[in-house]
Amino acid sequence: MSTITVRNLPAETHRALRVMAAHHQRSTEAEVRAILEEAARPDGRLKLGSGLAVVGRKLRLTEEEFATMEGARDRALTEPLDFA
Repeated sequence: MSTITVRNLPAETHRALRVMAAHHQRSTEAEVRAILEEAARPDGRLKLGSGLAVVGRKLRLTEEEFATMEGARDRALTEPLDFA
């Protein structure tokens, strides 16, 4: 688990965070964690796998079409890039 330090936080902001934390019945630190979590990883964000599944369902591929696409995939292993 990582730790961050926030410097020069205005007193009004700190007070507002304390009030919000009390309203949610948690510590100020827990409130800040919740705010940061929501800002950095919102619930409504699109996840690649979920998005691809939606597209697949909309396409309504038959088993034959799916097999054709699977057969066309390049399964060769790739070499990682070397920037040295």
